[in-house]
Amino acid sequence: MNYRDLHIVKKILSEITIVEALIDGFNLERFLKDERTKRAACMTLINIGELVKNLTEEFKSNYNLIPWRAIAGMRDITVHKYQTLKMGDVWVTLENDIPNLKLNLIGILNEQK
Repeated sequence: MNYRDLHIVKKILSEITIVEALIDGFNLERFLKDERTKRAACMTLINIGELVKNLTEEFKSNYNLIPWRAIAGMRDITVHKYQTLKMGDVWVTLENDIPNLKLNLIGILNEQK
């Protein structure tokens, strides 16, 4: 893995840590009622998607079990369709997809050691 991709993976993990802290102690009901947390979580998803777009194609093809296009697509939807975004879908992403992404990225980093 080149230095650029390594740096981006670490930044994605940092964003994941941020979003985990944002939603710590939340359930769907509380999340849906908390405008500040919804907006902050969405901004963090945007950041993750933008970082993914900056990974090299070689890196993404080497780790093609991670749904890179879907992650970038979530970024695009969150940016361009925020007013019609279904926050229940965002919650599912935060609860299911983000922890899986974290585990995969940690695994990739561990391979590099």
